[in-house]
Amino acid sequence: MKITFLGHACLLIETRRSSLIIDPFISGNPLAKEVSVNSIKADYILLTHAHQDHILDVELIAKNNNSTIVSNFEIVTHFQNKGINGHPMNHGGSWDFPFGSITYTPAIHTSSFPDGSYGGQPGGFVIKADDQCIYIAGDTALTYDMKLIPLRHRLDLAVLPIGDNFTMGIKDAIIASDFLNCSKILGYHYDTFGFIEIDHLKAINQFKEQQKELILLEISKSLTI
Repeated sequence: MKITFLGHACLLIETRRSSLIIDPFISGNPLAKEVSVNSIKADYILLTHAHQDHILDVELIAKNNNSTIVSNFEIVTHFQNKGINGHPMNHGGSWDFPFGSITYTPAIHTSSFPDGSYGGQPGGFVIKADDQCIYIAGDTALTYDMKLIPLRHRLDLAVLPIGDNFTMGIKDAIIASDFLNCSKILGYHYDTFGFIEIDHLKAINQFKEQQKELILLEISKSLTI
């Protein structure tokens, strides 16, 4: 499983059978100006919630690739009404896809479309593919529900927001890694806006002090698990 960071909370995940993009916000992100939205290949588009900084490029990518959107019922219905394929889920549910399985997990945040309409309850994803298991938290506060995830899933990687202000920050992300029983963390949702800028070296060292690894990828860089 290859994971490429495309800025903010956007990830491209390539498995042996399919490619997935998470929360595509590229054309509106000045830090991702080198990334071409039109060049992205995605069989599935996973959306954690409806905020513009997570859905901005959904329609273009979906129409370029005939992608299927996976998200909560409200978000999927919104895009189905625009002629886009969708697979609705809700918290606690799992489904087997051609590439592997997805479980939709709770997140503590808000969710509305750019016009203010209701975007359903926010969530995250546990993805199993290629004999690997990763957790993508989405935009969330630290939540005790994270303790439930390792009861069913042995995580190889957890993707956690670390920018603070709108989501949990570094200190809570370290606690989250304890709850998840996962010491390998890919940080995201940081630096895009002034409210969420972080000190990279300090963040990495804070994790290291707790015998954990925080990975901060440059935009367009990848890791393979």
